[in-house]
Amino acid sequence: MLRLSAIFIAVCMVLIAGSIGAVLYFGAGLDVRTAAIIALGALIVMALYNSVSNRLRDRGMLGDQIADLSRGTADLSRQMAEMSRRLAAVESRVEQTVNRARGAVDPIAAEIGELGGLVRQLAETVAAHETMLGTPNGAPQPTAQQAAPVGAAVMPVEEAPLALKETDAVSGPRRFQSLSREEISEMVAKAADANRIDLYLQPIVTLPQRKVRFYEALSRLRTEDGEIIPAVDFVGVAESAGLMPKIDNMLVFRCVQVVRRLQLKSRDVGLFCNINGTTLTDGVYFKQFVDFMRANRALAGSLMFEFTQAAYRSFGPIEHESLAALADCGFRFAMDHVTDLRFEPKELADRSFRFVKVPANLLLNRAATAQSDIQAEDLADLLARNGIDLIGERIENESTVVDLLDYDVRFGQGFLFSAPRPVRAEALQGAASPPPAPENPAATKTLSEYLASVNSI
Repeated sequence: MLRLSAIFIAVCMVLIAGSIGAVLYFGAGLDVRTAAIIALGALIVMALYNSVSNRLRDRGMLGDQIADLSRGTADLSRQMAEMSRRLAAVESRVEQTVNRARGAVDPIAAEIGELGGLVRQLAETVAAHETMLGTPNGAPQPTAQQAAPVGAAVMPVEEAPLALKETDAVSGPRRFQSLSREEISEMVAKAADANRIDLYLQPIVTLPQRKVRFYEALSRLRTEDGEIIPAVDFVGVAESAGLMPKIDNMLVFRCVQVVRRLQLKSRDVGLFCNINGTTLTDGVYFKQFVDFMRANRALAGSLMFEFTQAAYRSFGPIEHESLAALADCGFRFAMDHVTDLRFEPKELADRSFRFVKVPANLLLNRAATAQSDIQAEDLADLLARNGIDLIGERIENESTVVDLLDYDVRFGQGFLFSAPRPVRAEALQGAASPPPAPENPAATKTLSEYLASVNSI
């Protein structure tokens, strides 16, 4: 249609120009050349006028179309914003509904679990009584596990899959006796060189279900006579003697082996590994340590490094930089040996701390918590808002568990659930002895080389 109109206009312009030339030739008496030139000039003027007017009209139409498109885009944006708002409201309502349903189901599940524990204890008690009644002269037969009182709502804790039973542990004196500091330091150094720093596991369970969720790796020194010395008795001496990087070296290697074994059974179980603050400042060792953990970053979701509150408060720029290097590998941290509640949860969360372990007696001691910055009743909720879980440790009786449940404590650790038990030898099979603390980098095997040897097994 537009093409026909353009042809029609062009024909009209030619006829008008020819008419002007004919009038000038016949009416005005001009010669043919002059009349033709004037007619051609008139045709050119009309063509230019038509072209300019068409361009102006097209530009106006294009501007109107762009304006309409802008209005349509703005309207579409408003509709999308309204749809996003409605979708967010729907998601919020769904989440609230799910939370209400979970809140209604969890107490029922806890009660069912407690009822199951009571039934199991009742069955054990009845079996023990039947055994006693069925034995001649009424002499009771020894049982593998003594039945708990029927009235106590005690649920059993899962066995540590990689730990020995308590009776398999070698007991010994808990303190060094009649030894000087130099003699203790020499004994610790010999034990580290002889690979006599053993790994123990203590479970961390969920409350109130008491299902094993984590293990804490603890170190024990085994003397030449087979006596077991807990870490609290030799860590101070080892730290002052500069032996902690070597001991942490051995502990971390074994923890990696244990986590690999645990993941074969369940990926929901994690491990806490204690690290001394001096290890973070050992330049040569810590560089190799980071390289080793970067090579094992696949275990970051199941292996957490644990530091004491006193050590964290003494951290300087070097220690915080070391923590950041481990956090960049995906590993997260925990704080234990908490002596007061004077800490900032947001600061801990920013530094990749995801767990805080507080002794049960500190949480339940109102006189001590009254002088703290955080009320014990609000501690679990405050930590949870910053992505940190609260673990109640050193739990030794059932009444403590009941009180901790009132404080919304989700995890518990202590001798009530299980004592620390040594790791089974088969859990560490195939693990070469870890290299000594790096004193001469050119003469010692690096962690990367050790990792290659472990992966080749």
